[in-house]
Amino acid sequence: MSDVTVTPVTTKRERKEFIDLAYRLNRDDPNWVAPLRADVAELLNEKKNPFFDHAEVQLFLARRGGEVIGRISAHIDELSHTLPPEQGMGPGTGNWGMFEAQDEMTAAALIAAAEDWLRAKGMTKVLAPVSLSIWDEPGLLVKGHDHPPVILMGHDNAIYQGWIEAQGYSVAKTLLTFDLNVENGFPPLINRIVASGEKNPRIVIREADRSRFAEEATTVFSILNDAWSQNWGFVPITDREIEYVSNKMKPLVKPDLLRIAELDGEPVAFMLTFPDMNRVIAPFEGKLFPFNWIKLLAWAAKPKSPRMRVPLMGVIKELQSSRLASQLAFMMIEYIRRSGVEKYGTQTAEIGWILEDNQGMVAIADAIGSKVNREYAIYGKPL
Repeated sequence: MSDVTVTPVTTKRERKEFIDLAYRLNRDDPNWVAPLRADVAELLNEKKNPFFDHAEVQLFLARRGGEVIGRISAHIDELSHTLPPEQGMGPGTGNWGMFEAQDEMTAAALIAAAEDWLRAKGMTKVLAPVSLSIWDEPGLLVKGHDHPPVILMGHDNAIYQGWIEAQGYSVAKTLLTFDLNVENGFPPLINRIVASGEKNPRIVIREADRSRFAEEATTVFSILNDAWSQNWGFVPITDREIEYVSNKMKPLVKPDLLRIAELDGEPVAFMLTFPDMNRVIAPFEGKLFPFNWIKLLAWAAKPKSPRMRVPLMGVIKELQSSRLASQLAFMMIEYIRRSGVEKYGTQTAEIGWILEDNQGMVAIADAIGSKVNREYAIYGKPL
C-alpha cells in the first residue's frame, strides 16, 4: 500500500473530487446509472441532510501520484446504538460506504482507513457498505450486474465483492429484490383473496390525499417505523427525516401509487411505488443543467414508465403474521398494479429490497410470481 495515500476530506475541492470519482470510474459500465450530482452533494451536506443530526461522518480519498483513485465514507449513527445487537446494529456498530476503488491495493487502503477511524471512535464492529444511512443504499450488489438498477437502488462493480471479502469481511445479511411481470395480472388464488377483501366492510384501500401530503407522509412513516421496528438493520426514521424525505419525494409520489389500508377506519398498512426515473436520467450523466431539469420536470408531471419499483411497504406489528396482513398486502399490490398498467404503461416492477429471511414478504413475492433478480450483501467484521 506504500504508493497509495489515504487522507480525510476537509475542503470543498476534495468533496467535489469525492463526488466526481464515481462518475469517472463507472462511466464505461453500460448498466451504471449516474445519480444526479445535486442529489449526491445534498446527501453529503450536513446542513441539509438530517442524517447528520444523529450521525458523525468522515469522508476519505485515496491518491496515487496525486491522482484520486478511490473513496470511502466512514460513519457512526448514534440512533443505531439504541437498538439490540441481535437486530444487527446495536452499541459499538460503525459503518462505511460510498466505496469506489481503482484497484485492490487502493480498496485495502481505504477500508483500513475507515476501520481505523471507527476503531478510534470506540467502535467494536462494522457493517458495510451502507451509504450513508441504512435507508439510503444498503449493501453491495453481488448478483444482478447484467441490468441497470431502478430508482434509488445501487449498482456496484462486480470486482468489489472479492476485494471486500479479502479484507476479512463475511456476509451478515443478504437483501433481495424481485422482478415481477404485472401486465397480465396475478394467479386466481390472489384474485380470490383480493375479491374477498373487497367484500369486507372493515377494509378500505385508499389513495393518498395530496391536499394533505404532510399528514399522509407522517401516517406512512409512522406505520413504517412500527412495521419494521423488529427487522434486522432497522434504525428509526426521525421527524426531521420524515419531513426531509417527504419534501424530496413529493414530486414523484402519485396518489394512486401510494395506497393506505385502513381497518375499521384506522390506517394499518401502506405501499409506495415509484415510476422508474432512472430510465429518464440515465442519459443526463448526473447533470440537470442546462436543459435536463426541464425534461425531468415534464416527465415527473405525467410519468410514463414500463418499469416501476416498490421501495416501501409495511403492515403494523399488531397484524403481522396474520392472514389479514397478507390480504391487505395483496389488495394494495393489485390496486397499484391496475393503476400502473392502465395509467402509466407499466409492464414490470421491482419489489425490494427484502431481507432474505423475511419469510412473510418473501412468501408474498413468491405468491404473485416474482423472481429474485438482484442481491445485495451487507458485510460484517469485528474491529
